[in-house]
Amino acid sequence: MKPDQKKFYPDYLFEILVAALVVIQAAVVLAMLFPREPGRRINFSTPFQPTPEWYFLWLFELLRYFLGRAAFIGAAILPVGFFLALLLIPFIDRDARNGRGRARAVLIMSALYLLFIVFTLIPVFRQ
Repeated sequence: MKPDQKKFYPDYLFEILVAALVVIQAAVVLAMLFPREPGRRINFSTPFQPTPEWYFLWLFELLRYFLGRAAFIGAAILPVGFFLALLLIPFIDRDARNGRGRARAVLIMSALYLLFIVFTLIPVFRQ
């Protein structure tokens, strides 16, 4: 066998197992060196104000702008619209022969990401 020809078993498999073992051991050592307390610290002297996890902050921020009967727009129509825009990106990008489809797809994706980031960070900075 030539030196540049390795077989998956046992050559590459051994390398992969050693690398996985090193990563797992590093994670275990770091977890033991820097232990974390489970859960959140609770201050019983203040009233409880529930907050959503970070990946739902943008949706809760949308609900602040749509009150009463218009909450359906912020809770259902806009998130579904964002999701549909993400699903339609490949079809928008299909017209990439003339260059306009790719630019349009990049513009839509950039706008969606920017809206997600802005609506996620607004509640964080408000606190």
